[in-house]
Amino acid sequence: MIKRVPIDDVRVGMYVSDQNNDWIPHNTRNRRGVIRNEETVEKMRQMGAQFIYIDTDRGLDAVHAEPAADVADRNEALLQRAAAAAPAMATRNAVSVVDELGAAQAIHSEAQALVGQLMGKIKEGHPLELDPVGDLADDLLDSVFRNHNALSCLGKIRQKDNYLLQHSVNLSVLMSIFGKSVELSRETMRETVIGALLHDIGKILTPDEILHKPGRLNSDEFQIMKQHAGHSRDLLSSTPGIGRIALLTAGEHHERMDGSGYPDGLTGAAISVYGRMVAITDVYDAITSDRVYHKAMTPTQGLKKLLEWSGDHLDPQLVRHFIRCIGIYPVGSLVLLDSGRLAVVVETNEHDQRLPRVRVMYHTRFRQAIPVETIDLAAAKTQDRIIRAVDPVDYKLDIQPLLS
Repeated sequence: MIKRVPIDDVRVGMYVSDQNNDWIPHNTRNRRGVIRNEETVEKMRQMGAQFIYIDTDRGLDAVHAEPAADVADRNEALLQRAAAAAPAMATRNAVSVVDELGAAQAIHSEAQALVGQLMGKIKEGHPLELDPVGDLADDLLDSVFRNHNALSCLGKIRQKDNYLLQHSVNLSVLMSIFGKSVELSRETMRETVIGALLHDIGKILTPDEILHKPGRLNSDEFQIMKQHAGHSRDLLSSTPGIGRIALLTAGEHHERMDGSGYPDGLTGAAISVYGRMVAITDVYDAITSDRVYHKAMTPTQGLKKLLEWSGDHLDPQLVRHFIRCIGIYPVGSLVLLDSGRLAVVVETNEHDQRLPRVRVMYHTRFRQAIPVETIDLAAAKTQDRIIRAVDPVDYKLDIQPLLS
């Protein structure tokens, strides 16, 4: 049986099923096997693991172990409780997602190119040019205020070999949506977007053999990788015109509520609200991204993990607010409908997050593709409803073409 065990109860002889360190975006490869010495347990603690998942059929059990099924049920209950709450944003979109998609595509492509150019120039010794980043932040915010679903759709179109650039852009989109939902001022949102776009700029000082290592990092390599957050803060703090909020957003994205984060090991309220917000969006985007050594969680699975890590690592109140602002079925989710059809969520519902706009393409009962059709589940004439979120891998489906 798979169980979750507090790190303080982990012992030599247990079989690790999943080390539960997906919240560390740089070292998310699952590790399995028998724990053979105390040094391994200590390394887990140093990496910030509060719990690990063990297989009691292949190793020792623990008194305070909790069946993984119980953890999953609790997370599902928490998610459904969030589903019952009204969405965080109740403002009508200015344009449709279809009408906004062209502008969003141009902004998304420009953002990736700009981040890549900036990192390349800084690596060559040139100073960071902030003006183009500010202009891009303005364009991105304009798109989000017109209809944030367009950029959300594009954030789900990924290439495994371009994670670093995509992650920076996706993080800025998520932070803008989050900032809009908590009613930050336009100028504050602009700074958080700048900080999110540049949060990983310090990775230019991380050795390539560590930054691009296809396998898991050992403990020494991980310590070197962790230095990038401090490097980002140092590079930005020496940049003329950088704002305080942008600096906090970039510098605190790996801080954790219990002090297990880095670079400063800040705890609770010592972490700025922008740092607590970006920690949530950074984790969410990392664990829902498919990479060479990490299979992406579905958006809904990712939200459940955020709930599981609330309190120890992430701010619980802000996690719940984040879920309300992107919906329990975020854009890009594959869902099973009452009718047996599968559909991709392409636009969230600003009034009832259980009734998004979806695009159907496959029938599970007939096991075949069907004509693509966009359906508004909130429309009075629509009787179909979502049963649950599902994994595209289980149906061997590529949903990316349906999002563009």
